[in-house]
Amino acid sequence: MDCIFCKIANGEISSATLYEDEDFRVILDLNPASKGHALILPKNHADNLYALPEEAASKVLVLAKNMALKMKKTLNCDGLNLVQNNGEIAGQTVFHFHMHLIPRYEGDNVKVGWKPGKLTDEVKEELLSILT
Repeated sequence: MDCIFCKIANGEISSATLYEDEDFRVILDLNPASKGHALILPKNHADNLYALPEEAASKVLVLAKNMALKMKKTLNCDGLNLVQNNGEIAGQTVFHFHMHLIPRYEGDNVKVGWKPGKLTDEVKEELLSILT
């Protein structure tokens, strides 16, 4: 497999590493949305969240929390977006699970969001019947 994030996560390609353990590497994003924008990369390949083993999935959120706390303390950011995309239609461009930590600053003009829709009673009932 020729996965660039596997190579970065496992140290075959150099990166600006903020944190590393036996399961993950956290690096600065080369195309940051804001100062401190980082990526959490698992060392074992999984294409996306659907393929991520449960053990890795449970560890990644704890790591994201710890990194977010460190960013808040050291960067004095006003907030933080935690972004994880699955599939091309959802904005995934590298098909190795990764999570973005995007520190937010007052007036930074970073856009992460969507236009809110409206949950109709019909759709609500349909979703409740198939997802619960």
